[in-house]
Amino acid sequence: METLKKNLNYVAIGLILAALAAWFVWPYRTAVIAALGLAGLLALAVHVALNFATLKQGFRRRSFLYGGNTILVVVLVLAILVLVNYFLSEHHYRMDLTAAKIHSLSDQSLTVLKDLKTDVSIKGFFRLTNDSRTAMENLLKIYAYNSARLKYEFIDPDRNPGLVKRYDVTQDGTTVFEAGGKESRITASGEEDITNALIKVTRAQKKVIYFLEGHGEETLAESGDNGYSTAKTELEKLGYEVKKQTLALADGFPKDCALLVVPGPQKDLLPNELATVKTYIQGGGRLFFMLDPETQIPGLITLLAQYSFKLDNDLIVDTVSRLLGGDYFMPVVSEYEEHAITRKFGYATFYPFARSVEIGETKPEGETLTALAKTSPNSWAEKELNEKQVKFNKDKDRQGPITLAAVASLKVKVEGPAASAPAKPGEKAPEERKTEEKEARLAVVGDSDFVKNRYFSVSGNGNFFLNIANWLTEESDLISIQPRTQTPRTIQLTPVQMSLINLIVFYVLPLGVLVFGIALWLKRRSL
Repeated sequence: METLKKNLNYVAIGLILAALAAWFVWPYRTAVIAALGLAGLLALAVHVALNFATLKQGFRRRSFLYGGNTILVVVLVLAILVLVNYFLSEHHYRMDLTAAKIHSLSDQSLTVLKDLKTDVSIKGFFRLTNDSRTAMENLLKIYAYNSARLKYEFIDPDRNPGLVKRYDVTQDGTTVFEAGGKESRITASGEEDITNALIKVTRAQKKVIYFLEGHGEETLAESGDNGYSTAKTELEKLGYEVKKQTLALADGFPKDCALLVVPGPQKDLLPNELATVKTYIQGGGRLFFMLDPETQIPGLITLLAQYSFKLDNDLIVDTVSRLLGGDYFMPVVSEYEEHAITRKFGYATFYPFARSVEIGETKPEGETLTALAKTSPNSWAEKELNEKQVKFNKDKDRQGPITLAAVASLKVKVEGPAASAPAKPGEKAPEERKTEEKEARLAVVGDSDFVKNRYFSVSGNGNFFLNIANWLTEESDLISIQPRTQTPRTIQLTPVQMSLINLIVFYVLPLGVLVFGIALWLKRRSL
């Protein structure tokens, strides 16, 4: 009986801990949890009743008072931790402390999430053994954190055959995006893929981009080094529809044309084609000219001169590109003028065989021009293209920086549909046409090679091309930013430095702690 009297408190604590363990493991077994908890409290009450005199006397000891203060401090600390944990669980906040922000979304993705107008449901069909599931889940957590319109769930195909059949999922790792009756799906687990899927499923309609053909331009179907198949694929990833267009027999542009790309024509456009292009511009059209040097295109040059784009018959030479592994005829651009296209764009772009694209002194009323990309001061515009040895001639050549990419926006007035005006009785109502103001946008780059398959993935070339196309089509949320990469951070230590660190970490610090502890113990023992 005496043993039970002394140790009943341990029994009580054991029963209470068992109740807590059962609550965590079997939360649905409330009867068992309640029974263990009540038994523990009852045992504790009996222990207090049986040992009340002893406990009362112990309460008056100095050691109990010190111990009580310690317990009180521990309880207060635990209470603070519980409150902080509860607050953080109710108000979730993420922080990315990496220098390159590799655990954050790109500015493009954040803009897309900010502009979401409809709720998006995401279903990831991943088996539990799929290694890509964790990466996708971590990414979707960040997406959902930045937008309350995103809801996601993961479905095991082996346990949910009904949903697999309903969504016609045939591949493990498929993620389905649904919004407003539209659907998009991906089988990859990267940020670019997720953002592009969000764009496709939430965009009202596809915009169509046409590439001009019929003047010696490289084709979209060409998958070799000189084709534009990579550019076509990347535009389609952003939700565009890409087609080819000839103007020789056309009276105008297709009504669904959001942008016409003129990719390096080797021959000039016919007079009727030039007239069609000018009419398109005056109607608020969008054009992207990529014009190479040493090509006979006087008609295009004259047309662009009307909008203050000045293209000389020259070739840009850049000595900086030689230092980067290229030759003198591949100018590099690493600094850009302030514009929506180049905002937060900090990647070098390379242009094999480029010509200058300068801004003229006079411009049409209502036009705004910006020189986007300029070469380094070590470059120049070479005028003598037929010389075997290229060198700077201060009397003929123009010293850098040289502009090789420029954009313009132009306010134009377009006649709207005819509207009937009030008429006198018995008279036919005369027709009136209202005019509305639109904005035409033009971009001119003095090279078409930089976006071909061979060079599209070189540094920021592809992103620069996509940024220009997105600005021309007024898809500001698609302005492309290259994904962040983690910069390795290592320290090179000499053998002497390594030995010194080992000595301090493994010997000096542990020995110091040991000596301090022994000294403190001896001092307290002598009190």
